[in-house]
Amino acid sequence: MNKVYLGLGTNLGDRKRNLRDAIERIEEHIGKILNSSSVYETAPWGLEAETDFLNMVIEVETALSPTELLKKIFEIESKLGRERTQDRYSSRIIDIDILFYDDLIVDQKGLKIPHRLIHERRFVLAPLSEIAPDLVHPMQKKSIKVLLEECRDRTKIVKL
Repeated sequence: MNKVYLGLGTNLGDRKRNLRDAIERIEEHIGKILNSSSVYETAPWGLEAETDFLNMVIEVETALSPTELLKKIFEIESKLGRERTQDRYSSRIIDIDILFYDDLIVDQKGLKIPHRLIHERRFVLAPLSEIAPDLVHPMQKKSIKVLLEECRDRTKIVKL
């Protein structure tokens, strides 16, 4: 079994329900949820949006390979109503990102693990630090707690 950390975000519709629905489907189709952070309300990062995001991080045990995991995530996002656009950053019903997959480093077209922007995003580091502060980023060689302390992102983030 493999341990993965997934980042969840939403800013459209019933945001709390979107997170609950995503978590339910992740447990059904990806694996057992071992831990989950609090929910954080955060200002949009990288885009203009009328509604703030709700973000959280979950730790999941899965037998899926990284490629299979990504495929299942796309299926879950689609079933929950996410429409993929050309815009890299846009408002969305649900966004599920693979943050870490064990200590693997994957650099394939369409699949980068660890997520390449973790160390720049407080809305990811804060919830991740809540459940895995001592987890070491395999490329940065620093713990999540240290990455959060060093993060220059000053976007508004509130633990709910």
